[in-house]
Amino acid sequence: MRSVLFLAFLIFEAATGFAFSYTTNTRLHSTHLQQSKSSDIDIQKKIAYASHLKKRKDMKYQIISAEAAAPLARRLADEYPDRFTYHDTSWGKFPDGTDNIKMEGFSPLNMISGEHILFLASFHNNDVTLSQFQVMIVLLQSFIESLTVVLPYSPVGTMERVTTEGTVATAASYAHLFSSLPNCGKPTRLMVYDLHTLQNRFYLHNNAVASLQTSIPLLKERIKNTDVNCVAFPDDGAAKRFGELFDDMDLEIVICGKVRDGEKRSVKIQEGVAEGKNIVIVDDLVQTGGTLFECGKVLKSAGASSVNAFCAHGVFPNRSWERFNKGGDRECFDKFWVTNSIPTVTNELPVEEGIFEVLDLTEAIVKDLDEYSRA
Repeated sequence: MRSVLFLAFLIFEAATGFAFSYTTNTRLHSTHLQQSKSSDIDIQKKIAYASHLKKRKDMKYQIISAEAAAPLARRLADEYPDRFTYHDTSWGKFPDGTDNIKMEGFSPLNMISGEHILFLASFHNNDVTLSQFQVMIVLLQSFIESLTVVLPYSPVGTMERVTTEGTVATAASYAHLFSSLPNCGKPTRLMVYDLHTLQNRFYLHNNAVASLQTSIPLLKERIKNTDVNCVAFPDDGAAKRFGELFDDMDLEIVICGKVRDGEKRSVKIQEGVAEGKNIVIVDDLVQTGGTLFECGKVLKSAGASSVNAFCAHGVFPNRSWERFNKGGDRECFDKFWVTNSIPTVTNELPVEEGIFEVLDLTEAIVKDLDEYSRA
């Protein structure tokens, strides 16, 4: 009896051992197949994306631009002649002050109809803004294939809410104007860089879709060969918005913020160490720059070796940039970087003899046209 049981035990052990071995090998083989399949799918996706990207990069555009954006339009056409053709526009006025606008490219040969159109906009005042909307309407009624509007700086990004009834939220008004543009068969793509309030994209509807971009890659490329080893943000909102865009760089992070000190509100360091660091403060825009200046002072007081600033949009109303330049009452930064998103301002900056340096958006626009880079 015992021998029979022992024999049964051996048979069971052999069977279970074989089953375990078989199951293990099967699982290993299955895992290998899954990894192989996953790898094949990844390769297929990369091949498909490369093909899709090539198609985008082969797309040709006819360029119409606002008067202030004409230098940028010409650079695009000069640097990428196989892709971009620039057509000049005369932004004249009749004696009574109404628009007398004439676009080239329509005669004697029509090079606009059936084409992809790139319109470079500049909404630096209400007069030119209305004129540009009229041009966009005409373009969309000219049997074009598509319209992409590049508006590097949206001047109404900070006016998106109403706390007192009767106040006009111009961000919503502009969104209505874009959304009411004629339809050429597909919505107008509105490319905006570093929009102040990201939720504004959802104000658009029907005939316009926001394509949010960022100029941060320009800054990252610029500081690669500098001694900058720390990024500071003037508040928690800027840190949440831009912080992760620097994850691929070996940079320290400092976050500042306003705190109440009695009846006053002052800027203080809330997170990180500034001592001994070469810092660049990053924000989306600067107007008079009060908070930016206070942030710079606090960082220097905390022992920062150098403090620089980057703002995508140098609004600087009433030439307030003069206060930051050498000899100004807000002289605080070693270097102040802005993009040329507002050419009417950056054309006046003393880049040859001051602290300012303008980062050109030309290559970023081409890249973002093709790759739909994230904001």
